[in-house]
Parts: sequence; C-alpha cells; structure tokens
Amino acid sequence: MKTFKLVTLDIVEEKNEDITQRRIKLNDGLIINREDEQGHWVMEAYMENDYEKYFSRILTHSEELLVQVKISKSSNQPATFLAKVIDLNLIGNDMNVIFKGTMVDKRREHIEKMLKTLLDEGYQGDALLDEFKRRGEETGT
Repeated sequence: MKTFKLVTLDIVEEKNEDITQRRIKLNDGLIINREDEQGHWVMEAYMENDYEKYFSRILTHSEELLVQVKISKSSNQPATFLAKVIDLNLIGNDMNVIFKGTMVDKRREHIEKMLKTLLDEGYQGDALLDEFKRRGEETGT
C-alpha cells in the first residue's frame, strides 16, 4: 500500500443536464493505493461538518460517485475515481468521509465527453452509471 496527501476533492454531478463539479473544502485528507487485484483506492477526506447531510444521503443510498482528486500537490493533474462513501464520522465540529473506489481515467476531458454523450443519449440515474461502466470496460478506461 502507498499513502499520499489528498489535496483537493471534487464530486462530479449532473445538474440540469450539465456536468458540474462540487468542490469540497478539505481541512486535510489522505488517499491510499491499496495495490490490490481490483485496483481499489481508499480516500479519507477531513472537513467541516457542514457537509453532513450531503454525504449522509449519499451513504444511505449507497450511491456511486464520480470523484476527481488532486494527489500530493495542487499543481498535479486531477485523477478521476468511481467511488462510494463507505463511512462518515462526526468529530466535534468536523467530520471525516471515507470513500472506496477505483481509478477511472486520468484524462478528465475523456470522462466528461463520455458522460455528455451518455446524457445526450438519454441515460439517467442507475442506467447512466451502468452504461458508463460498460463503455469504460470496453475502452479500457
């Protein structure tokens, strides 16, 4: 396993048929490459508890998220992950959110193009996620 500093965290969302990014203001964070056969990564994001309702809803519904992060320093290119929130802990006025996921593709433009195409084709919700995964496997992303 290898551990790195999590510098930025953005959740990629669909809003009004547009792809947007929700920037999560981090107090601190780390990301761990588990180096397992499935290519899993674990991310711990430490933030103010203002995000509790948002992440509690995601955890309750076991939603998969498209997450973009910068690792080690803010000048690095973002890495994109398909991840789930697996735990959330309140710590005084702060909280930590634990994600587990796999790296999707390092090229942001490719991901956004694929998502835009799928949205244009009418995919939504779980069908959008399933088709995104299927096409990602076909193209090796």
